[in-house]
Formats: sequence, C-alpha cells, structure tokens
Amino acid sequence: MIQINQLKLPVEHTKEQLEQKIRKTLRLGKQQEFSYEILRQSLDARKKQEKKFVYSVCVKVSQEQKILKKVSNNNITLTKRKSYHFPDSGQESLSHRPVIVGSGPAGLFCGYMLATHGYRPLILDRGEDVHSRQKKVEEFWITGKLDSQSNVQFGEGGAGTFSDGKLNTLIKDPMGRNREVLRIFTECGAPEEILYQQKPHLGTDALMGIVENMRHKIEDWGGEFRFSSQVTDLVICQERIEEIVVNDSQRIPVEVLVLAIGHSARDTFQMLYERKLDMRQKSFAVGVRVEHPQKLINQALYGEGENPHLGAASYKLTAKTSNERGAYTFCMCPGGYVVNASSEEGRLAVNGMSYQKRDGKNANSAVIVTVGPEDFPSEHPLAGMEYQRTLEKSAWELANGCVPVQLYPDFCSNVPSDHLGELTPCIRGQWQLANVRAIFPDYIGNSIQEAMEEFDRKIPGFAGKDVLLSGVESRTSSPVRIQRDEAMESNIRGIYPCGEGAGYAGGITSAAMDGLKTAEKIAARYAVKE
Repeated sequence: MIQINQLKLPVEHTKEQLEQKIRKTLRLGKQQEFSYEILRQSLDARKKQEKKFVYSVCVKVSQEQKILKKVSNNNITLTKRKSYHFPDSGQESLSHRPVIVGSGPAGLFCGYMLATHGYRPLILDRGEDVHSRQKKVEEFWITGKLDSQSNVQFGEGGAGTFSDGKLNTLIKDPMGRNREVLRIFTECGAPEEILYQQKPHLGTDALMGIVENMRHKIEDWGGEFRFSSQVTDLVICQERIEEIVVNDSQRIPVEVLVLAIGHSARDTFQMLYERKLDMRQKSFAVGVRVEHPQKLINQALYGEGENPHLGAASYKLTAKTSNERGAYTFCMCPGGYVVNASSEEGRLAVNGMSYQKRDGKNANSAVIVTVGPEDFPSEHPLAGMEYQRTLEKSAWELANGCVPVQLYPDFCSNVPSDHLGELTPCIRGQWQLANVRAIFPDYIGNSIQEAMEEFDRKIPGFAGKDVLLSGVESRTSSPVRIQRDEAMESNIRGIYPCGEGAGYAGGITSAAMDGLKTAEKIAARYAVKE
C-alpha cells in the first residue's frame, strides 16, 4: 500500500474532493481504480482565515512501484500495516474462569478480549448496570441523595462513562493496542470517524449504549456480569489468591483475579493494603474546574465563534509555576458541563462531562497542580488518598454539600463570590457561590492563579472577570500504584492489578489498552478451560 501524508483540504471539503486530491497526488488516470483508508485527520488552524484539515491516508492501487517512481515525494511512501495480534493460549490449566473486578474501560476491555478467545470471564462491579446507574446519578444531581455504591465513579462503564469520552492517548503503541481499542469501540456502535480523528471522543450519551453493547457481546461469548457485587475481602494462602469474598458473604474460588477497580475505590485500597498487596504512593494532581463561554474558546482557536464543520474547539495548556510545580489543563470538555462526581458521604469532588454533540454553551476543563509524597501527611501508602479526602471534606463543608462556585477575580482576592457575572454555570448537580480558594493550601491556590494568568496569555480571556471556578477536582488519577512484575502479577500470585485504579493508566483509552495487555498476559499463560 502507498501512504500519503500532509494532504491538505479546506475544512468544508467533501469526500469526493478528498478522493480527487488522492488521485491528483498520485497522478492516477481518470479510470484507474483505487481504494483508501484514512489513517489520521487533524486540523491546521495556524492561519485562522485558511484553516485546513490535514490527512494521512493509505491507498491500495495496482502498480505501486511504478506510481512511486512517477511521484517522487517525501510525503508518499510504501507502507505495510501492522495489525494487532492476540497471543496463542498457554499451557497451564485453570480450574476456575478468570474473575475481573470492575467494569470500567480496563475491566471491560480485558473481559472483552478474554471472552472473545473463549475464557468466559466473570466480571464483578460494586455499582449497577449503566442504565440503573444513570438514574441514580440523575437523582443525585437533582436531590443531593448519594448512593455511595452506584454513582459517577462506580458502576458499569466506570468513571469514564460520565465524562467527555475522550479517546486520545499519549502512550507509545508499537503493538497496535490503541487502534484495537478504537476498532472494538466501532464494533460496539461507535462512529468510524474515531479511527482517524486527531482528538476522537464519544460523549456520555453515546458511551452508555456502547458499554451496554460490549456487555452483551461478552455475555454472548460465555462471560458473566454481576452488578451490586463488591469484593470486600481476599482469601490468600501461601502468597497466592484462593478465594474472594463478595458483599461480605459470598465466597468465590479464583486463580486469576484482575483488579480493575478504578481510582476511587478507597475502601478496596484499604482492604488490599491490609491483605499486604505491595502498594506505593503515587503523585497526582488537584485543582478546580474552570468555565468559559464556548464561543470565546472557538474565537481564540478558530478565529470565529462558530463553525459547523469544526464543532466546539478544545485546548490543552501547561505552565510551570514559581514554586516549581507543574500546572496544566486536564479533561477539557467542549460544550460541556461540570458535574458533581462525589462517591463518599461528607466529601465532594467535581469532574467534567460532554454529550456527543458538545453543544452546551460553556466550555470547561480542570486546571490542576501536581502534588506528590512530599505533600502527603505521612509515608503510609494510602496517604495520598487521605490528602484527597481532606480537600474533598473542605469542599463539601464550604457549600453544604453543593458544588462551590467562585468568580475568578474573587478567587484571586480570596473572598467569597456573592453574585455572578455574565456567565452562568453549566453544572450537573446543585451549586452555591462560595470561596473556592479556601479549599486549598496556599501552594495550590497560588499555583492555580499563576497558571490562569499564564493561560490567559495563550487564550485571551482565559482569566477574565466573568470566568467561573468550581471545586474540588481531586480524582485526576489514582493516588496509589499497586506493584506488578513483567507478567503483570502483584506480589500475591494470581492477582493482576490493571488500569487507572492500579496506577497504570490515565483515561479511557490508556486504561482500555492496559486491559488488553493484561488479557494478553493471562491468555499467553493459561489454556482455555473446556
């Protein structure tokens, strides 16, 4: 096949114009047949009045060598696509099917691959199926009544279900796992465009149906799901897992246990620590959600307030503060909503969410600052978790369990807001004006303010007088890492820590890729149980 890079077309181009561009670039005759696949589509908006989509495509055509000689160009090369390969089954026997704890991206994709290849996994989740969970979340946002087992953090699909559904990752991927994750998403109902878009996303509303389709496929292949089923204890003998205890009562024998528990399973972290799994402190980041008019972001990045061919603009910004901390935007949600993402009584955390159309009037993202073991209250492996809890308790008390909201100028002055400017919050959940800065120690509050001013130099208006901050954004990643070896096992044999909660991923795609990797290790070792 021939790969062409740097094919540029106006943003309003048609499919026919792309095909004409390919034909012209390769100097193909009008009757010469070819097929093509889009590998990558990105936006070049450096010249606001001449925005272009930039493509990389793979073209299948006869007489490739002859064509290449005719069109000598550094952007045109022969290529051989490397496809994802799942290993052949190993030789060790299994007396029991693999058990996966958690049905977020890591658990789902691990289960999907194992089920595809005949292992019939059992997948347990403390929360509910995605539609029952949605009802609980909506009730919480309206009434403030929290179900600590089924919420934005826990339940089918994991925390990513109530997010923007971003599918981009910075992980290097020589094995093709990233594309395999995207392919599986499309197999379960996602649009084909996610296979090549620069910043693919699905949106909360689309993710729910896709997650449910994945479950049905796993069940069709012999897998089983059990919801409202929390693993509350482990039975370990001679440093090997033998049984798990579910809901403090049911015991299930197990040889292979995948822990895809998510970054908010704090009671499970405590239980694992007590059962002597090797766990370490891990750095993460905390901060606020910032809201702007989406048209302001569009204007800054596109040079126009709206463009139907481009949709809502997104950004990613970084800064280094005077106290040598990294500050950056995270989980940016174009046309989205800030959401109350709490999972513990008496503590409050926020996140961001977009629907597939990204048509909300506000843009929001986290503005967060790195924290690490030097900031935690002790050297205990779970000290980072307690650091999160302290901030979340302050946030809950600040606004009586509502999401605290503050105008940016009041954040700088460290005084509560008593009115809004021209911007109205787009928040799922009850909110209240307050002094968000009071949640944080000075080194965090000062760093957020410095970062906001730096970001304003890149996007004019980012630190404007009507900009809104809410908090606390504390669940950016896991506060622990559960150690594992090259075979991906923990110090307790048979236990496979996996995904974001175990400290090995940061987002939907990277967690799903870690799920694939875990399934590969299990399959390469164990034979399918007849």
